[in-house]
Amino acid sequence: MKDKFGGFLQRLSTMLKVDARRMFTMPTVYIMLGISLALPVLILVMTSFMGGANPETGEAVETFTNVWQAIGSAGGTMRMDLTSMCNINLLYFLVAIFVCLFVGEDFQSGYVKNLFTVRSKKLDYVLSKTIVLFVAAVGMFLLYFVGAMIGGGIAGLSFDVAAVGASAGGIIACMISKVFFALVFVSIALTLATVGKARLWLSILGSLAAGMLLFTMIPMMTPLDSGAFNVVLCVFGGLLFAAGLGAVSNVILNKTSLV
Repeated sequence: MKDKFGGFLQRLSTMLKVDARRMFTMPTVYIMLGISLALPVLILVMTSFMGGANPETGEAVETFTNVWQAIGSAGGTMRMDLTSMCNINLLYFLVAIFVCLFVGEDFQSGYVKNLFTVRSKKLDYVLSKTIVLFVAAVGMFLLYFVGAMIGGGIAGLSFDVAAVGASAGGIIACMISKVFFALVFVSIALTLATVGKARLWLSILGSLAAGMLLFTMIPMMTPLDSGAFNVVLCVFGGLLFAAGLGAVSNVILNKTSLV
């Protein structure tokens, strides 16, 4: 048993090194990270230039007044306005697209067929992809946070935490919750990518559709005034999805053709 576990860890470590090296030599990951940094800057600066009014009609429109609105809203309510729709939650769709692009490239290039023929097991592949892609998702969320601080400073927005009904601890808990909730999107997109394989359009459409179904849950699970309960819920929920859908992905790879 010990030898088997040691062999599993050695295979997983090797697979992680390969996936990490492949991911960080792809231009796509840097494009996604750049978008994550630039997106909040553009949103906050452009909406502040609008001055809360539609430039064509002159009518008042909802706009950002506080930098923390770019991270979320307190109370866990989902509103259909600018500040609720154009915030950090948009990154979940970007994460899903990146997962599909990264995994889809493996199938399009024939890399997986060669990989499984030579040495690797499909479970190792799924675990490695989940871990590496989650690390990329963490980087995207952290860069969005940095971009929001930069954009808020340029736009002259308020940084008052109490004005949005939150606290410094709540915002930290909110970010931790959002990061681990990304595991849900990584797992779903990875499963759909193993279904779509080289058909990239299919995996992306499926992932975006699944993301739309979950989108209204994000404010409830990761409000700006999050606490320990939200963190625990998102951590265990993310790990549960990763384990469950990882097993599904493993079955799909074992039972279907690799083309």
